Amino acid sequence: MKVVPLGDKVVVKRLQAEERTRGGILLPDSAQAKPQQGRVLSVGDGRQLADGSRTKPQITEGDRILFSNYAGTEVVVDDDELLVMSEDDILAVLV
Repeated sequence: MKVVPLGDKVVVKRLQAEERTRGGILLPDSAQAKPQQGRVLSVGDGRQLADGSRTKPQITEGDRILFSNYAGTEVVVDDDELLVMSEDDILAVLV
């Protein structure tokens, strides 16, 4: 199933959490922090302005992004955990 975001929303797949510390210690699932980075899977049409026109999204599919801890809404689609968030929730594009 494909998720198509509306307006200024984007669909993001969160990157995998680190399973080991830098010192090599294996972390259990409960101790792993959710990463604040992800890959953009799809982008909406852009924010609608008062005159009816739309702004072009700054994010494109495939971008690696940085977002805050509580950004977006988690959804499960075909056993994949995805985030649907507003473009305003994205802090930076990682290059």
